[in-house]
Amino acid sequence: MQNRIKRQVIFGLFMLLLGLLFATKGLADDLQAPQQIIHDVSMQLQKKLQDKVFTRDFLQVTRFVNDVISPHTDFEKIAPLVLGKHWKTASLEDQERFKREFKTLIVRTYSRAFIEYNDWTLHFIALDAPVDATKIIVKTEVLQPGLQPVDVNYRMFLNNGVWKVYDILIDGVSLVTNYRSTFNDEIQNKGSLGAVIDGLVKRNAEALAAKGSG
Repeated sequence: MQNRIKRQVIFGLFMLLLGLLFATKGLADDLQAPQQIIHDVSMQLQKKLQDKVFTRDFLQVTRFVNDVISPHTDFEKIAPLVLGKHWKTASLEDQERFKREFKTLIVRTYSRAFIEYNDWTLHFIALDAPVDATKIIVKTEVLQPGLQPVDVNYRMFLNNGVWKVYDILIDGVSLVTNYRSTFNDEIQNKGSLGAVIDGLVKRNAEALAAKGSG
C-alpha cells in the first residue's frame, strides 16, 4: 500500500512538472490566468532543461526548482490539508517543522522528475469557471506516445491576487489525500507526529546528500 501511494505521489509530481515543461508558447494567448502561470513557469524550466551540465548537479537543481515552484505552490495551505486531524493537535514547533520538511520532500521529488523527464506532452482543457472565481480546477491531459491519456488536474485558489496550486488529482485521485493516508499511517506506527518529522528530516538529508555527492 505504501509503495503504491509513493508511486502515485511521485507520478503526480512528475506529471505536474511535465505539464509545466510542455505548455506550448503558441497556446499562451488562449490561456486564462491560472493556466498562464503554468505556461510561464514552463518557459523557465524548459530553458534550464537544455543545460545538461546543470541537471547533473542535483543540489543546484533543487535550489532552482524551489525558486521556480514556491511562488505558485501554497505550502501553508497544503501542510494542514496533508496532516488533517493531526495538524490541530500539533505544537506550533511541529507545525513549522512539518511545513519545512514536507516542502523539502516535495522539492526534491520535483527535482528528480525535472532530471528524469521523458517524452510527454500536455493538453489544456478549457476552463469552465466564472470570471470572479477564487477556486478552480485546471484540467489537463498528459499524452505519451502509445499510451492512453492521463487526466491530471490542478486545484488552485486565488491568494492575494496570485493563483496557487494546493492539490493535484491523477485520474481523480488526490495527492493530498494520498499523502494524508501515508502520514497518518506513519504517525500511528511511530506513535507521534514528532517522530514522523524526525524520520522525514533524516530521509531528506540522506537523499540530498546522496544526490548531491553524485
